[in-house]
Amino acid sequence: MTQRVRDKESETTLGTSAGIDVPGPDVPSGRGGLLELLGLTLGAGAGVLFVVRPEFYEAGVHIFATRVASLVH
Repeated sequence: MTQRVRDKESETTLGTSAGIDVPGPDVPSGRGGLLELLGLTLGAGAGVLFVVRPEFYEAGVHIFATRVASLVH
């Protein structure tokens, strides 16, 4: 960091980093962790199901394809 930049940043205190640590109104209030855990659990369950019982995956793809084809016609 050059001396010129240090002189311009003298307004900020050492404990803050230009307002980055202050949560704004668009930050979720702790609910994101639960949703992330739920999503990871569902994803892991789908991966295990794909490995253990691949016929479920094939049946799901078949059902999805037939429903999409019925919407097209």
